[in-house]
Amino acid sequence: MKIGITCHHTYGGSGTVATELGMALAKRGHQVHFITFERPYRLKADPNIYFHQVDIMHYPLFEHTPITLSLAAKMGEVLCTEALDLLHVHYAIPHATAAYLGRQLCYKKNVRVVTTLHGTDITLVGQDPSYYSITRFSIEQSHAVTTVSQWLKDETIREFKIERPIDVIHNSVDTKRFFRMEMESAFRLKYAPKNEPIVVHISNFRPVKRVEDVVRVFARVREKVPAKLLMIGDGPMRMPAQQLATKLGVMNDTWFLGKQDEIEKYLSIADLFVFPSQSESFGLAALEAMACGVPVVASRSGGIPEVIVNGETGYLAEIGDIEHMAGHGVELLVDQTLAKRISDASVQRVHERFTHDKIVSRYVELYEREIELAASMV
Repeated sequence: MKIGITCHHTYGGSGTVATELGMALAKRGHQVHFITFERPYRLKADPNIYFHQVDIMHYPLFEHTPITLSLAAKMGEVLCTEALDLLHVHYAIPHATAAYLGRQLCYKKNVRVVTTLHGTDITLVGQDPSYYSITRFSIEQSHAVTTVSQWLKDETIREFKIERPIDVIHNSVDTKRFFRMEMESAFRLKYAPKNEPIVVHISNFRPVKRVEDVVRVFARVREKVPAKLLMIGDGPMRMPAQQLATKLGVMNDTWFLGKQDEIEKYLSIADLFVFPSQSESFGLAALEAMACGVPVVASRSGGIPEVIVNGETGYLAEIGDIEHMAGHGVELLVDQTLAKRISDASVQRVHERFTHDKIVSRYVELYEREIELAASMV
């Protein structure tokens, strides 16, 4: 198959999922064309992967550059010149809208459009009054729609009064990359010189991630266990989190490492992963931690309970419940038998339900179904 993929190229869940999917499809022999404003940050070279950069025109008349039109024009161009079989867009606005327009520009009218909804495109952006109608229209005009969790499907139907079918296809993790690696002792000792337990958090540091709660949880854990905290990622809440760490007296035990490409190395030295998000449509960072055998303490929000089975593969607490999160964290760091049981169960759950092979096969089945439908209409 010849598949086009459009996603946000920046550091974040939807772009990561789309890029990993594209690379997995390429390894299966499919030709994959990324149509984005910049090369996705996780995208690696492969003979079956092509990158088409969207050109942006800067003109004084346009106070706000019409990026949706630029994207639609490039989509139409690639659909025609590369004779794509299908276009898979990740995130409703502006990608699904641009796909609708781009398809009209191409002579090959039977190209199918698959839209995957990831979370804030539904719960935040799409519900803004200025975007509500175009978001609903773009969902309805897509030939197939998927969500990354049952929770997000239910939210989409409820908020947008959607009556069309929606497939739930969970996010996946590359278990050939994310597993518990044997790291050189010097790497761990760099952050924990006395071999203290290591707590990790990874996100884009947006307010919805509640990174200050991570610091508060760690401060309480630190009262009972001489641990270290690694904060990986960057965003608007980094400075407030640093200020809070200083205020609570744990800054000397905390490392703010910014964005990191090889996060599997950090997860391989982690003893606990803290994930207290306000809203999370799935929880890819938690899944990657689980694949590396790191026990996770998270908030019971959005689709996270579809990833973590409370008390079996991690622990869930109500949003903002610092005490319970810290309590579970201390328990996991102190009781090695419990931590090992949670770790083993986490890895097993990942391999049973969330591997690339299983999830990519679901998408391939969906693509084949849509292409067959298109062929029957010719």
